[in-house]
Amino acid sequence: MIATQIRQKDAIFYFASYPSEKLLTKVRFISRYYDEQGEGIRPEEVPADDDVAQFIARIERSDKAFQRQLSRSKVRAIRNFYETAISQPPIPGTVLLFTPQKLHFEAWTDGSGIGRLQEPEEKFLIIDGQHRLAALQFYEQTHPDDAKSIHVPCVIFDGRSEDFATEMFVIINSTPTRINKSHLVDLYERVSWAEPDRLFAAHIAELLYREADSPLRYRINRLGGRSRQEKWILQAELFNEIHRWVRRDWKKIEPAGADWRGATRYYDMTRDFLKAAAQVCGEAWGNPDYMITKAVTLKAMVRVCADLAALDADPAENRVERWRERLAPWTEQMRAFRNEGFYERFPAKGQVERVTRIHRELARQAGLQTQGRQ
Repeated sequence: MIATQIRQKDAIFYFASYPSEKLLTKVRFISRYYDEQGEGIRPEEVPADDDVAQFIARIERSDKAFQRQLSRSKVRAIRNFYETAISQPPIPGTVLLFTPQKLHFEAWTDGSGIGRLQEPEEKFLIIDGQHRLAALQFYEQTHPDDAKSIHVPCVIFDGRSEDFATEMFVIINSTPTRINKSHLVDLYERVSWAEPDRLFAAHIAELLYREADSPLRYRINRLGGRSRQEKWILQAELFNEIHRWVRRDWKKIEPAGADWRGATRYYDMTRDFLKAAAQVCGEAWGNPDYMITKAVTLKAMVRVCADLAALDADPAENRVERWRERLAPWTEQMRAFRNEGFYERFPAKGQVERVTRIHRELARQAGLQTQGRQ
């Protein structure tokens, strides 16, 4: 398939025009949809190990905005538009598709970003556009010749984690007519079916946002928070790093009690670490001329916190002082975190690699051995 590769910061994705007849064979629906005659599109079975599809399917079943009657009326309205639209394009907006498979892209040599994109071995998951494609399938049944003339604009995301896909789904659907949740982490906080390790991590993220003694209080962008303070890190980014730590320690956390008390203990460790880090970073902490309190460095710091907590979490008394001494070598390295030349001093192919690089460097300076992700 011919596609255009698009780069935005560290993200790479693709834009393609898909013939409707072909696209409908390449996507899977995870909800049941009906037309006005009551004929339906059965949802495809969601594999138990497909976290993305399981997440979206649960949202569609549990949120009142996705009850069957609304889906039917919405599909009917979109299908009617397909039938009556003459000069207007039936599908002017893009449909967002996702595959965990890393797709091969062979760019043309003219530098245009256009090239040939491999199609996935399995069907795409629809991040945004299920109703439009369901209506298109019904329209194809009654107007097959007209449907063949429709090409659907698609944005394709590939090779990403479940966190990326679920976060994007929630952000895109966070409108009054769809999912009334401000963010993925808020969903984990509020739904009964959330996995216990994710709920545990969400508790910690919530405490870091709202507790008066948190160095990150109101500095976390929750996509709807009322604070006018400058935000340092997206809630989802912070949650992902905390969840990484929680998942690594889960065999130890669960027997001790994965409740609010357990989450508070991990919050206390994170808070104490950030307090110690702020002290050794001095004037660079919170300074817009430095990258210390930017997301890329804060994410690396949470990883160092996990490394240090594995060695010296207890006793909690005097922990800030102990950890400040451990992190003291950072003080001499603050110049490396000035905005100017930062990306040259920490070269990487993308933010994931850069966070890993900073994590290793900060841990090395503190005399810590980095812990692997489990």
